[in-house]
Amino acid sequence: MGKVLVIGAGGVANVAIHKCAQNSEVFQEICIASRTKSKCDAIKEKLKDSPVKITTAQVDADKVDELIALIEEVKPDIVMNLALPYQDLTIMDACLATKTHYLDTANYEPEDTAKFEYKWQWAYREKFEKAGITALLGSGFDPGVTSVFSAYAMKHHFDEIHYIDILDCNAGDHGYPFATNFNPEINIREVSAKGSYWEAGHWIETEPMAIKKVYDFPQIGPKDMYLLHHEELESLALHINGIKRIRFFMTFGESYLTHLTCLENVGMTSIEPIMYEGREIVPLQFLKAVLPDPSSLGPRTKGKTNIGCIFTGVKNGKTVHYYVYNVCDHEACYEEVGSQAVSYTTGVPAMIGAMLVMNGTWQKPGVYNVEEFDPDPFMAALNKWGLPWQEDFNPTLVED
Repeated sequence: MGKVLVIGAGGVANVAIHKCAQNSEVFQEICIASRTKSKCDAIKEKLKDSPVKITTAQVDADKVDELIALIEEVKPDIVMNLALPYQDLTIMDACLATKTHYLDTANYEPEDTAKFEYKWQWAYREKFEKAGITALLGSGFDPGVTSVFSAYAMKHHFDEIHYIDILDCNAGDHGYPFATNFNPEINIREVSAKGSYWEAGHWIETEPMAIKKVYDFPQIGPKDMYLLHHEELESLALHINGIKRIRFFMTFGESYLTHLTCLENVGMTSIEPIMYEGREIVPLQFLKAVLPDPSSLGPRTKGKTNIGCIFTGVKNGKTVHYYVYNVCDHEACYEEVGSQAVSYTTGVPAMIGAMLVMNGTWQKPGVYNVEEFDPDPFMAALNKWGLPWQEDFNPTLVED
């Protein structure tokens, strides 16, 4: 049994904290910290009957000194970074200074650019090795579960994997003409950026949302999906044997795309500061402030998500196709933990990753992506903690 410090108090943190509280055999104490302490207190209040001890604290995750002081006070076994990707490095610095294990769900991206990649965090490998602590990167769903799916496929079903298509379908309906299911600033930056996929040893870049496919998702049906750049492509390209191409697709509805195009056309998705009434503002940050808070979408959202990976490769000299995926119901997630399925599918794997580091299963000094560890304990935990997976050995493939 141990103690976890959770930094962040949004929808994903809410799910992860609920799941930690359910898993009292591993998590004895939880400290929830955020810039806005009232949000932490609200989550604590929901769990007032939990057998797990829960405390709250205020911290500015942009300030390493504040983070160090909090970690030294709480003395957690691991820090779960469920704040913004902009804050990954400051939290990693604080974990290094205090020799505390670290976990996040999304890779670092500088706030003033639209580029996100692992190079900044991978640069910490030697420091974490020397400190004798583990940094587990990308323990959400995508990245996270999709990467574990890849390691599991490699271990059990392939000698070589040649092609991976990661498919992220959210068929939920929240009733708003335009809203995002996770942090609006991060979501819009991701969608507005140029797309890319990895093939034949290098990146091929596309215009934003330029490549569209239609896929018939199990339990959902046909949906339009678009090729995006996504961070797990970068790490899987290094860690999966025989890989020739990896692509990532995400579904979007017509209303979302229409509104996004209009906002882009008037400059509201820009990250370049502008002057407004004598003060500097960033248009995208202003847009974030006026959009619905993703954590408020839970009671409104109906429908399902389907996220998984389709693999093509060889086993014993024969071509193999394999599809592994999870289907998650928005209403069932809200009934259980008070959050919709997008938060649920990220928060549950965050708890699982923390559990595996804390109990020593996935613990070794250094900085690692989740696919670098044995996938079997994680896959078993998915079935136990609310994200059961399904397999198809004759899947419909995504057209080239």
